[in-house]
Amino acid sequence: MDKPKSYGFIDWWKNNLKIFILEKKLRKLSRKIFIDKYLWFLLIPVIIYYAIFCYAPMYGLIIAFKEFSPLKGIIGSTWIGFKWFRQFFDSMYFGRLFKNTLLINVYGLLWGFPIPIIFAILLNELKDGFFKKITQTISYLPHFISLVVICGIILDLFSSRGLINTLIQLIGKKSINFMSEANWFRTIYISTGIWQEFGWSSIIYIASISAIDPNLYEAARCDGANRFQQMLNITLPGLRNTITILLILNMGSILSVGFEKINLLYNPAIYETADVISTYVYRRGIQGTEFSFGAAVGLFNSVVNFFVLLTFQNLSKKFSEISLF
Repeated sequence: MDKPKSYGFIDWWKNNLKIFILEKKLRKLSRKIFIDKYLWFLLIPVIIYYAIFCYAPMYGLIIAFKEFSPLKGIIGSTWIGFKWFRQFFDSMYFGRLFKNTLLINVYGLLWGFPIPIIFAILLNELKDGFFKKITQTISYLPHFISLVVICGIILDLFSSRGLINTLIQLIGKKSINFMSEANWFRTIYISTGIWQEFGWSSIIYIASISAIDPNLYEAARCDGANRFQQMLNITLPGLRNTITILLILNMGSILSVGFEKINLLYNPAIYETADVISTYVYRRGIQGTEFSFGAAVGLFNSVVNFFVLLTFQNLSKKFSEISLF
């Protein structure tokens, strides 16, 4: 029978060193928590909010794998596996829904992502004064208008007797029924979304520009660089980290389209380009009371977004060394 191995002095020293380092880290952490105890106290309501409204409801995701019945409850409902997922993938609407959702997000990203950056840079070129302040204020205002009001304005502007058609008729052209022609929906949705949010989205870029060292601009001017060269060589590199982080976050919602706005604007005549995953889930999952089906499609949506986020996070970390974590 083999004798049990005894630890030598080196092994004993290593184990005790690890314990010592761990205790030191714990003491350091507890000291930091004690010093910032009031800040941690302020964080408690945020933790409670996310625990109750974001993490606790995740328990209900299991109905995506069940034949959910409100009478039986989540636990008592029959387990059916991936039936709802297969049903969604085999549906005649799957291709259209996936395409519409993806295209609206991709087009929105291509057109909507650069505009706040350009606006922030141009605003930075203005001297401090009344015109700069009023421009900023006007650009922020649409963000604070209720989405219902915004959609009402859009419907009025693009109606058969709206302002846009009135202007078209003034130049001798035939009026267009924008809200009944599928080809126009994406253009209207994306352009109005940019108008509503570009000012608000530019705030973080303006803040990043204000953090750039003014001495860099002074040195560039001494070297003879003009305003455009300063923008290319100082301002844009200074925004690089912010742009990369926000781009990664935007890619993490590539299959998430705002349900409310589309639901307020679309109609059966333009389902071909306007119907997206979230609106389909609402019609079938909520209005049709197929809660398990709605949960399954929502889970699929979230999983795809999560993997896209991880993919772009890893690519960014590999090529630019900028990442979320």
